[in-house]
Amino acid sequence: MAMPNPYAQYNNNKILTASPGELTLMLYDGAIRFCNIAQTAIEVKDIQKAHNNIMKVERIIDYLRQTLDMKYPVAEDFERVYVYLSQRLVEANMKKDNEILKEVNEHLHSMRDTWKEVMRLAKNPGV
Repeated sequence: MAMPNPYAQYNNNKILTASPGELTLMLYDGAIRFCNIAQTAIEVKDIQKAHNNIMKVERIIDYLRQTLDMKYPVAEDFERVYVYLSQRLVEANMKKDNEILKEVNEHLHSMRDTWKEVMRLAKNPGV
């Protein structure tokens, strides 16, 4: 019987015990990580690796779109951004264009940083 991978167990427990806000943060972090991998893959002309990682970013964006609660007006703004990012990712994947991925990555960083600040303020409302 194979021993369980402690790193995989840690990550699994981290996900299972995370709050919805922390899960969203993890999704942003994952999208950024996969975008970075795709950018590096394009630089070294590893087309398949670039494609696979762009597709991972697309799936994360699609998931974030699906989880939007449209009863809140801000969800419409997020929807528009996610649609735009999805379109740009398709274009980046077709052209293997690092400039487009750089733009997407900048948006993802901005959204992630904003989300982190929202989480921080929610924990410390008076700060």
